[in-house]
Order: sequence, then structure tokens, then C-alpha cells
Amino acid sequence: MLKWALIFAVIAIVAGLLGFGGIAGAAAGIAKFLAILALIVFVVFLFLGFTAAKKIT
Repeated sequence: MLKWALIFAVIAIVAGLLGFGGIAGAAAGIAKFLAILALIVFVVFLFLGFTAAKKIT
């Protein structure tokens, strides 16, 4: 998921440099959404990992 966020960020930068504002804005929005979603998933799995480790040991 983070890989796709980076890909869309690069697309947004390239499109912005070439003057495609609409495509750049859309790609930047998708990249931002995917990056935030990846961060939320990371935090959830981190929390679940800590709680599961306490139950096992």
C-alpha cells in the first residue's frame, strides 16, 4: 500500500511539472489517502502485536 502511495506521489510530481494540474491534484489526493491508510493499518497491527504478545507469554 505504501508502494502505491509513493507511485502516485511520483505521478503527481511529474504531472505537476508538466502542467497537468487536475491529474496532479487527483494523484496527490490518492497518494495522501493511501499513505494515511498505511499508517493507520501499521498502528493497528502494532497494537495488536503488543496485546497478543502479552497474552502468549
